[in-house]
Amino acid sequence: MDSNKEETPKKKPAALNIVSTKINHKGFGAGSIDLSNVSSLIIDGDEAYLDMGALHAKSAVEKRIRFSTNKEDVPNGRKCWIVWVAVDRTPEGTYYAGVTACEMLVDTEARRGWKILADHVNRMDAAMKRKIMVDNLDDQEKALLRKALVDHNEEWWDRSTDELKAALA
Repeated sequence: MDSNKEETPKKKPAALNIVSTKINHKGFGAGSIDLSNVSSLIIDGDEAYLDMGALHAKSAVEKRIRFSTNKEDVPNGRKCWIVWVAVDRTPEGTYYAGVTACEMLVDTEARRGWKILADHVNRMDAAMKRKIMVDNLDDQEKALLRKALVDHNEEWWDRSTDELKAALA
């Protein structure tokens, strides 16, 4: 046995992605959406947490839930949010560039939910285009989101736009 074997790398904790260093090309996949600078936070009740599974509709709150586009199908659903967060980099450093929130209802016990997939896709796209769209959050949800962003990286928050800070004030 070789004693110079490298240790297996430990799994990295969940973190907001930083802008990709990939070089753009014009071959296969050109024009496809690059999600490497987008992350998803979930606001569920009184907590906000990172859940990258939302990028593929497989967050913890979405698993084993059958979604409908009809709100009446989920009379006992609790309101949850997927918040798309895009980060960007300037010469000063990384910052939260785009933040958008999408509502959904989830009834875990009945395994039913409501969301409008087109809205989720459009808002993810808006976050990637550096838009701030969080007017649909109430004051408590805005406070949870602000705290989650600051706790994740206060320097990124400090470098973020005044528009984002005002929207989450």
